[in-house]
Amino acid sequence: MKGEPDPLAAKPKLIVVGNGMVGHKLLASLVDEGGLDRWDVTVFGEEPRAAYDRVALSSWFTGTTADELSLVPPGYYGEHGIEAHLGDKVAAIDRSQRTVVSASGDELRYDHLVLVTGSYPFVPPVPGTDAEGVFVYRIIEDLEAIAAWADRAHVSRGAVIGGGLLGLEAANALKALGLETHVLEFAPRLMPMQLDDRGGAMLQRHIEGLGVHVHTSRGATQVLADADGQACGLRFEEHDDLDAELVVFSAGIRPRDELARHCELEVGERGGIVVDDSLVTSDPHISAIGEVALHGGRIYGLVAPGYEMARVVARRLTGDTEASFTGADMSTKLKLLGADVASFGDAFARGDGARELVWDDPVNAVYKKLVVSEAGDVLGGMLVGDASAYSTMMSMTRGDLAAPPDPAQLLLPASDGSASAASGVGALSDGALICSCNSVTKGTICSAVDDGCRTIGEVKAATTAGTGCGGCVPLATDLLKHQLAASGLEVDNNLCEHFAMSRQDLYSLIRVRGYTTFSEVLDEHGTGMGSARESSSYRTSGGGSSAPGSSRATPTARRSER
Repeated sequence: MKGEPDPLAAKPKLIVVGNGMVGHKLLASLVDEGGLDRWDVTVFGEEPRAAYDRVALSSWFTGTTADELSLVPPGYYGEHGIEAHLGDKVAAIDRSQRTVVSASGDELRYDHLVLVTGSYPFVPPVPGTDAEGVFVYRIIEDLEAIAAWADRAHVSRGAVIGGGLLGLEAANALKALGLETHVLEFAPRLMPMQLDDRGGAMLQRHIEGLGVHVHTSRGATQVLADADGQACGLRFEEHDDLDAELVVFSAGIRPRDELARHCELEVGERGGIVVDDSLVTSDPHISAIGEVALHGGRIYGLVAPGYEMARVVARRLTGDTEASFTGADMSTKLKLLGADVASFGDAFARGDGARELVWDDPVNAVYKKLVVSEAGDVLGGMLVGDASAYSTMMSMTRGDLAAPPDPAQLLLPASDGSASAASGVGALSDGALICSCNSVTKGTICSAVDDGCRTIGEVKAATTAGTGCGGCVPLATDLLKHQLAASGLEVDNNLCEHFAMSRQDLYSLIRVRGYTTFSEVLDEHGTGMGSARESSSYRTSGGGSSAPGSSRATPTARRSER
């Protein structure tokens, strides 16, 4: 990587363009690697605030504040000598002079430049997208605008264009705002990149059970507007019009590679800045990471691969010439509108000799598919309605844990033996990856427990495990309990610090009492604000907080006050 510093000269200039999650991860990794001793660092961020947790963006609608979503503790950049230009994007790059010019007119020279400009929401080129009441779902300002529009007296129905991950998050937000909510997906099933037809159908059943209307194989040809230029519905080729006073487009993303195109860096045919394994572009003085980088012909749109790219570039900038990025796992686990969904490894059995094992339980609305090789090795799978075995199956997919002689038992309900009986966290090697977002291994977590961590919150704070997408928290919790028991210490089987009961006890209580919202359960049987609302404290290390009873009304309260 060109631009590496001469220890006898003044520190060279490093400019980072983009202050999203991945851009901040690069800066934090440079701090951890001692990079601020070697480089004079400047970061440009287009948004008016420092990096925040986009993975948890939808929690804003349930009371989480922008400060609580922040990933940057107050004063962090100044403390480490990082010059931050927030609310000011880079407008041009002059590669011959190695300078950047910002929108505000600042011109700075660089020795090395890292582009972390991310992506933008794709809005199909159909008429009417410029009508009032049409939004995208990407940043906090988008959410503020959506909430403000939903407060208008004439707005009662919202439509989301796109049934993928972000589209379903947006649908959850509209439902939380009290709107009749419709989801429209062009493909014949929801989450077509992660789920097969049966998995998509099971997810649709979950979502429709909550009152959200799902329309698959449906593409809008026009956004309809009234005489005032405000959205009032959607038009389709082969279906009746759908009334909707609020429309959200969440139909995928496109890399923000315009800066690269203007300065003639190599870009892919369908977008994205071409990078090699060192994440360097066609200009040796410029790197690119995150959703804007095209590596091996692929754009990685998840946070974990972006974080790994950031770590690789940080290591190379601090002298590790062997650090490289050779690809990343695109597995994902999340909860969408209350339904557990996971997809991992070769989920569609595309590999040679791959075979599918399926558990389809329409009574309990659970769908599980496990993909195995002819020898019985776990290659991948998908889970809808019950993702409790995700961490175990992922460990087997990575080769950190051996599959049981009969892999089918991994699909059985817990009462019948399932994954936890087939193997456990104790069987994992110390090098087994627990948190892919932050590359935290079993050995690191066990050492933290040996050093005095006694709760999952303390483990998060000490290791950063579970502070990215959060999908590894169940496995990290199991590992914490296993290590405590192995040390002869008392194991707390409570679900978390907010509920003094086990997961099964809480599940049974909800079924018996007929609770339908998290707030009801928390108010009657819990304490505090709930882990989902407080999880940002493990991310920000002092990045701001908000006490219960914040002056900003909840979305439900907004709707009732009209």
